[in-house]
Amino acid sequence: MSETTAANTELTSQYSAQVTGDLERNLKEQERLGDEIAALQVQLAALRHDQAVLVSIQQALGVTAEPTAEPTAEPAAKVPAARKKPAAASTANKQAKGKKPATSRKRTAKKSTEKTPAAAASAASPTLVDLVHGHLVDQREPRSAAEVTTALAQQYPDRGIKTTVVRTTLEGLVAKNRAQRTKQGSSVFYTTPEAADAPAADEEPAPQSS
Repeated sequence: MSETTAANTELTSQYSAQVTGDLERNLKEQERLGDEIAALQVQLAALRHDQAVLVSIQQALGVTAEPTAEPTAEPAAKVPAARKKPAAASTANKQAKGKKPATSRKRTAKKSTEKTPAAAASAASPTLVDLVHGHLVDQREPRSAAEVTTALAQQYPDRGIKTTVVRTTLEGLVAKNRAQRTKQGSSVFYTTPEAADAPAADEEPAPQSS
């Protein structure tokens, strides 16, 4: 009996030590994965913030985002052909699907008619880039971002034009060589090559001596 008891005690001790070691490794692995998840969440939050900033700048510049490429589709698995329905049932289903209630057709026509003016208005609405560039072209003298904002806000009060967005748009035009920046003291003014050449084009040519 004493030998059996000693063997059981030794076996219990071995299992206990093994379970204790496995538990410690499990806790350490959980701690490691928790740290990695926290770090990834911080990176994800930073990327989302950067995305929001880039999208707002892209909208201010009037740039249309290009559609992202669709992931390459994997070859479709072969699906067994569906069993054919009886001819009579199939014909009845086609006839039922082909008939569309008159009320449904009227609602569809009404919806399409209601959407047309809104779509046309959206297509005719110029972008902020076009408005800012067109205003600079019409001016013969350089204008500051605040002056451009005031002029456009008076012409388009419903658009809620802000000075910060106009300044960002002007800098985008400068980057695309569609506008020029000049600095007078601490003030920055903008003009376009077209506006700079306008006075010279309006001058009458000097009479030629005979």
